[in-house]
Amino acid sequence: MTLRTQQTCAAVAPFAVWMALLMALPAKAEMYAVRTAVVGLLMLGLCLGFRPWRQAIRSFRPSFWGLAVGFLVLFLWVWPEQFAFYRQYCILGSPSTVEVDHGSKLLLGLQLLGSAFVIAPAEEIFYRHFLYRWLDRTAGHWTEASGTRFDLSAFLWTVGLFAVGHNRLVVGVMAGVLYGLLAIKKGLGASVVAHVTTNLALGLYVLQTGNWQFW
Repeated sequence: MTLRTQQTCAAVAPFAVWMALLMALPAKAEMYAVRTAVVGLLMLGLCLGFRPWRQAIRSFRPSFWGLAVGFLVLFLWVWPEQFAFYRQYCILGSPSTVEVDHGSKLLLGLQLLGSAFVIAPAEEIFYRHFLYRWLDRTAGHWTEASGTRFDLSAFLWTVGLFAVGHNRLVVGVMAGVLYGLLAIKKGLGASVVAHVTTNLALGLYVLQTGNWQFW
């Protein structure tokens, strides 16, 4: 296996493992905790033993634009739920993915941490950095520190695939556009900060209000 292949596998592995476990395990709080533990340990191992991951992690610092976009996506994700038309026609699948009655505070806390600090960085590295650069054949490799140019085709494909992976397609597209532009203009670290901010704030909102449909 070449070094470039190893680097590609390292970029894809956390997200791929998360999705495989999502499809293989029941939609229960206990299983979310299992996914969080498995993928979290995988990401920790990559950060400790794989240089490109260490380089990426160093860029995950506080960012005004990351925080601003993160809260903007949170607003876009939550606000439309007040409209009956949106709830009826713009949301796919079941309204909730967690069995609240059986989820202890510990399990719900693990879901909050997994959503914010495991799946959000894994999605950003997969979608905004690896997949975008793979689709844009003229861009640098995902491990390179150089900036990313805007390519419309790669951008639209990345946004579309990101939206399809979420049951709220309309706001999924909006989030994909905002995260994608942020990654191109300000770097991967800023988009990770934004995604972590959105997921963390959304999780706290869910725990505070009981609007479990967002989980």
